[in-house]
Amino acid sequence: MKLYLIIASFLFMQISFAQEVSTSKTKVWSLEDCISYAIENNITVKDATLNKNIAEVNYSKAKSSRLPNLFGSASQSFSSGNTIDPITSDYVSDQIHSTNVGINSSMTLFQGNQISNQIEQNKILVEQSIFQEEVEKNNIVLTILETYLNTLYSKESITIAENNLEASEKEVLRAKARLDAETIALSDYTEAQSQAATNKYNVIAAKNNYQQYIIELKQLLELQPFEDIEVETLSENQDLINLELNKTQIYNKSLTFLPEIEASNLNIAVNQKELEIAKGGFLPTLSLSGSIGSGYTSVDDSTFSDQFDVNFNQKLGLSLSIPIFNRNQTKAAVQNATINIEKAEIQKQTTTKEVYKKVETAYQNALSAQEQVIASEASKTAAEQSYKLAQKKYELGALSTIDLVISQNTFTNAQQNYLQAKYLNILYHQLLQFYQGNDIKL
Repeated sequence: MKLYLIIASFLFMQISFAQEVSTSKTKVWSLEDCISYAIENNITVKDATLNKNIAEVNYSKAKSSRLPNLFGSASQSFSSGNTIDPITSDYVSDQIHSTNVGINSSMTLFQGNQISNQIEQNKILVEQSIFQEEVEKNNIVLTILETYLNTLYSKESITIAENNLEASEKEVLRAKARLDAETIALSDYTEAQSQAATNKYNVIAAKNNYQQYIIELKQLLELQPFEDIEVETLSENQDLINLELNKTQIYNKSLTFLPEIEASNLNIAVNQKELEIAKGGFLPTLSLSGSIGSGYTSVDDSTFSDQFDVNFNQKLGLSLSIPIFNRNQTKAAVQNATINIEKAEIQKQTTTKEVYKKVETAYQNALSAQEQVIASEASKTAAEQSYKLAQKKYELGALSTIDLVISQNTFTNAQQNYLQAKYLNILYHQLLQFYQGNDIKL
């Protein structure tokens, strides 16, 4: 029994130690860590990679369509009564055991250039899938950026909420002392208590908001639910945006490297090839076929090996199929392909408009955020000084609790406004870097 207790105690200590080590080794993720890990592991990116692999397989399949096929065949049959001997083609009235074996092959020599165009089309689809994969990677990078900054914003909001709670709890103690000294009314004391309760609620809400963004970030990274992560805190001093280019220059630059633009161009090329494939249906098809085979029949008295030698046959032939009328199927295919080319061109225009809208929005928001940082920082500094002065007046009994609460709330709002402007400034600065082809990094 003592031995079991010792072993159980040892195991419990090991488990506790492992949990402490696991807790103490919570990984701190930088933005660069999140981006590189998400690109490798996010399921949306993996799905785009699989689509690229499928396109490569289809391209290989299209190239193989030039090659001849090859099939082997073998059959064993029994017939009785009046029938045709499948080997000698004689009309007989007897029981027949027959064996047939053969190899046949065929290949298309010409099919209105459809095979060549299909190969080229599949090659373009492979190139397009590569750009689509890059589009998904860019999308996950931008999503990670926004989620990461929201996580940092919510993390700093916790600090603000906790500082406000600490200050309001001290104010409750002061108010209680003044109430005991009968220098304030009960309503002033309850007002201080109410503010402290509100600030405590704000702390809980801020922490919950932070955990929600952590969950969202973990899902983007495809991490297990039980894995704990922290985000790397930014330096206090963040430079304001230096807009070296105007929005038109940034837009024109983005058109030269964004993968969705090139994917749109390739989509037009794919549909142009589809038109050429459809037009090939008006042209004739020339095919080559050949076969070798032999057989055995029980009607013949020769041995199995002798019959196989005698019945050995070879065939080689050409076939030409000329389309005359196929109920306008080819004509409809050409018309649909022509329409799809126009749709692809419209889709490209839509894509370029969306890029311009994103660039212009990011540019205007960047200018606005830069001005908001300056204004909100000045407002925060003034509100902080006003709140400190209000605290001193309150300690001296020269200010009511309600006025102190108003001053604290004003300072809190100023802090939140500055925090929001700071992270918006960072976000739009990074977006403009992205649209100029620069790396996203903090």
